[in-house]
Amino acid sequence: MVLGLGEIAGLVAAGVVAGVLSTVVSLASIASYPALLAFGLTPLAANVTNTVALMFTGLGAAAGSRPELAGQAGLVRHYGLATALGGATGAALLLITPATAFEKIAPVLIAVASAMLLHPGAALPGRLTGSAWLRAGVFCVAIYIGYFGAAGGVIMFALLTAAINQSPARVNAIKNVIGIFANAVAALGFALFAPVAWSAVAPLATGLLLGGLIGPAIARRLPGQTLRILTAVSGLAVAIKLGLDTYT
Repeated sequence: MVLGLGEIAGLVAAGVVAGVLSTVVSLASIASYPALLAFGLTPLAANVTNTVALMFTGLGAAAGSRPELAGQAGLVRHYGLATALGGATGAALLLITPATAFEKIAPVLIAVASAMLLHPGAALPGRLTGSAWLRAGVFCVAIYIGYFGAAGGVIMFALLTAAINQSPARVNAIKNVIGIFANAVAALGFALFAPVAWSAVAPLATGLLLGGLIGPAIARRLPGQTLRILTAVSGLAVAIKLGLDTYT
């Protein structure tokens, strides 16, 4: 796949938008995935190329979220391993099965996660917020991210918000960074065994890195619970769109 200057600029721009959306409302793929399809990639090639490039959103977010990540290294390590294992499992499933397993349940998963975020008192039962239970939940969500991915960040944010008693901006920073692990291991498998469009990775990744740097500055300036509510409303909109596409 050979890209012209206009296409390269378009992918960089799409990456910036996707990076900001990822770090603010957990919805990178609603900008980056359609951009790859528009430039002629097949759905599978667009999916795996998008996953490879998305690693750079997390890197940008990590650099841009230093205030929110202060004192969070333990949590990032704790849940990063579960995220990496889940991402690897999801990527392996994608490589050996048709990419349809999550299509019918994705709208429901995203809608439930968004509803959890809209409910101010939403929280997991005490026995589920323990280390082992939460790691298991993070692992399962990471499988979804590695396999299908649509609005996976919304689901992860909802899970962490319900289990970790911190401000939305700090929880969002954890979500952004542990997402690196899921995307990295999935990207490694895709690089070896899937049709990654490498010419599209570089410009898209450049934009995602820039967007990842910009997004945390926006998120930390949102007042009160605006970040949580904005993510929930965006997630519900995606759930409705996916539901209409899937069931009609």
